[in-house]
Amino acid sequence: MKESPDIGDRITDKSAPPDGQTLRNWMGAKAFKHWADLQSWIEESYPNVFTPDWLYGGKKRGWSLRYKKTKAFCTLLPEYRMLSVLVVLGRAEREKFDERRYSWSPKLVKLYDDAHPYPDGKWLTVAVSSADDRHELIELVSMKRPPLTASPNGRLISRKR
Repeated sequence: MKESPDIGDRITDKSAPPDGQTLRNWMGAKAFKHWADLQSWIEESYPNVFTPDWLYGGKKRGWSLRYKKTKAFCTLLPEYRMLSVLVVLGRAEREKFDERRYSWSPKLVKLYDDAHPYPDGKWLTVAVSSADDRHELIELVSMKRPPLTASPNGRLISRKR
């Protein structure tokens, strides 16, 4: 007899990466909307920069969708009835985070302060359960890599923050 999944459980069927319907059913409509909105924002803000890559992390970690160019940008974690996003902040990003420490939500600052510093940075797993969470996450990853925007002549330029 199979037990019901708990909030935060991952998709662990390794036969194939989950499709949109599987994600919606697993995450629920609200979390799936945040998932879709984040994917749209990444595609619009970083056209032709990232090729999303499904990773299988085993029975404990399940499937995740990584956005990476030369270094990791972020990894979307579809969890049961929720969405989390893994963001690794290296030395430069940690300095930027600390410069803006008092503009971040107390929840994000606590997550940052409690994260263990590894040689490659602090690994933050940020739960996204509201539009405010999603907007703050966008600010966080934009700090890692400023979004690209189209200039009047159609060429892509980096927008500094």
